Amino acid sequence: MASQDRIEDAGTGSRYGEILKSTSLIGASSVINIILSMVRLKVLAVLLGPAGIGLFGIYNVIVDLAANLVGLGVQSSGVRQVAVALSSGDAREVARIARVLTLTSWGLGGFGALMLLVLAPQISNLSFDTPARATGVMLVGLAVMLRIMAGAPIAVIQGSRRIGDLARMTIVGALLNTVFAIPLVYFFGEDGVVPSLIAVALTSWVAAQWYGRKIALPKVSLAWSDFTEETRLLLQLGFAFMASGLLTAGAAFLIRILVVQHEGVDAAGNYQAAWALGGIYVGFILQAMGTDFYPRLSAVAQDNAECNSMVNEQARVSILLAAPGLLGTLALSPVIMTLFYSAQFADAVPLLRWFCLGMLLRVVAWPMGFIILAKGARQMFFWTELAAAVVQVGLTWLLLPVVGLMGAGVAFAALYIWHGLLIYYLVRRLSGFRWTHDNTVLIALFAGLTAVVLVGVELLPFWLGLAWALMGTAIGCWLSLAQLVRLVPQQWIPTRLRPVIYFVLRHEPAVVR
Repeated sequence: MASQDRIEDAGTGSRYGEILKSTSLIGASSVINIILSMVRLKVLAVLLGPAGIGLFGIYNVIVDLAANLVGLGVQSSGVRQVAVALSSGDAREVARIARVLTLTSWGLGGFGALMLLVLAPQISNLSFDTPARATGVMLVGLAVMLRIMAGAPIAVIQGSRRIGDLARMTIVGALLNTVFAIPLVYFFGEDGVVPSLIAVALTSWVAAQWYGRKIALPKVSLAWSDFTEETRLLLQLGFAFMASGLLTAGAAFLIRILVVQHEGVDAAGNYQAAWALGGIYVGFILQAMGTDFYPRLSAVAQDNAECNSMVNEQARVSILLAAPGLLGTLALSPVIMTLFYSAQFADAVPLLRWFCLGMLLRVVAWPMGFIILAKGARQMFFWTELAAAVVQVGLTWLLLPVVGLMGAGVAFAALYIWHGLLIYYLVRRLSGFRWTHDNTVLIALFAGLTAVVLVGVELLPFWLGLAWALMGTAIGCWLSLAQLVRLVPQQWIPTRLRPVIYFVLRHEPAVVR
């Protein structure tokens, strides 16, 4: 029994190491992306103010909405198809999927640009309550086209689990985005918002093409019947992804419209600022899930025991990585808001705090949701995404008139309480999934700690609330570090630091495997 435990522990340790390695690669690129995003956001906030940031946010939502609607989810379904083909060792099938993805994305991208060109006056009137922004809507059609076309090489890179290339692509794209976007806004002000969005899409497409060409695939001929059959397979699951993206972008669009109607354009800028900061730290963890975890899970989706074990492991690491950053953001929200934006965005601080609580709950729910995706349960995925969009928009509509802008943050946190419980119920029926005892304790501990810190900064006097929040953050950091040290391979910890770390954390070093 002892030897069996050692073997199981070794396997579990290696999987935790794999999760941490992929997350650290994506995380390192995301840190650089965050720094560059901070520069862009700071410059945009200073140059444009809340109204300009609100304008930027609405145009960005239009691009997201159109790209998700027209893209038909082929990028996400392509990731799954590539991962499954690679698990069987069929290189020619991967090449066929890549070819179909390229042709399909180019056609869909052109259609997306045409759609915005034709519907620009109506979209402008709906989004800005005036047709005067129609030209800007027409131009962002180019950003939609480029984003959809970039999806083909990204899907092949991601499905092939080339994590290093994805990390480098993120860094190169972020660097080019910053270099081109800031001068456009600096010289043209609000008139530079749309060109900056186009520049961001163009540089991201260039980076995707560059790294996509590094994958050596055999040349294959593609008959019309092969193209239509492969496209059919991509679109079957892709429609569910498209619907999910459309619902998410549509909900974001409607919420911004509700905020503008109830609170004004400046409030939309505050909402955009809080939303960006609330997700900027968690983003790399969620991105790592989609980048590496989703293809790995797809390859073992038919083995329920292995599938459920991988989800528990991924969730544990994700919570331990996310909780300290979210607690710190919650505690120091006024300072962080001023640092990233300016003192003009003070009204966004309470909203940011509620977003932090919601983001922690989101990290808990996401790994379970990938079971539905990996198993290809299209209808279940669609209806859960539809329900989530309806609940978030409905709660925002109810709470905005009652508590003002903060109601949008309360609605987001409440959404993920409800959504997490729903997904847990569904995946238990789908694969027999259950949280491990350790994960149940971990979720309850950090959710409770986040709620306690939130209550402190909202209800206590400023300095007392800050001290309370920083103490809670310190406790959360200590707990996360103590757990992560038990998960990482011993050789990852610098030799000279091991005695200090093990002494402070009261942890005996694990056997080197």
